[in-house]
Amino acid sequence: MSLKENIEMVKEELNSEEKFFESAVKAERFWEKYKTLIVAGVVGVIAVVVISAINDAQNESDAVASNKALAQLQSGPDSAAEAELAALNPKLLNAWKLSTAVAANDTAALETLQASDDAIVSDLAAYELAALQSDAVKLQRYASSQKAIYKDLATLESALLLIKENQTEQAHQKLSLISPESPLYKVAKSLMHYGVK
Repeated sequence: MSLKENIEMVKEELNSEEKFFESAVKAERFWEKYKTLIVAGVVGVIAVVVISAINDAQNESDAVASNKALAQLQSGPDSAAEAELAALNPKLLNAWKLSTAVAANDTAALETLQASDDAIVSDLAAYELAALQSDAVKLQRYASSQKAIYKDLATLESALLLIKENQTEQAHQKLSLISPESPLYKVAKSLMHYGVK
């Protein structure tokens, strides 16, 4: 190598070292300027991860305890398990009460559950009570509700009550209220064509 090439190579090395030191100085200045924000951001992310992990562990623990209390309730009446389930998961307790009330045809429990804060339990209790009592007025009131889950089924049951009373014209009118998109549409059409004359 010639002297000129060596000088050029040394210049290039010095330029690259100079650029490295310049970037190190810039990084140090950036760190000094923003270190509190960076540290606060890292601490915040760590805090969020830790809080999320604690919350997940608590939810898992509550779910296990709720399932244990429900299993105790299903094996027999247990006021301690019912109180624990009411504290841990009131919606699950209401669902259990609804299922036991329906299985036992317990109208008093269904009437109580109609006033539940849980909209689904309240709705299902209202339907089950009306169907259990074969009350055409309650079935009609239920079916006329916009948010009724079993709207078409209540309409169909109301029509069946009318058929039993030989009020076929009114039964046809009820059955015609069931929309073609409903899974009960074919049943309603069959009743209109074959079952009700």
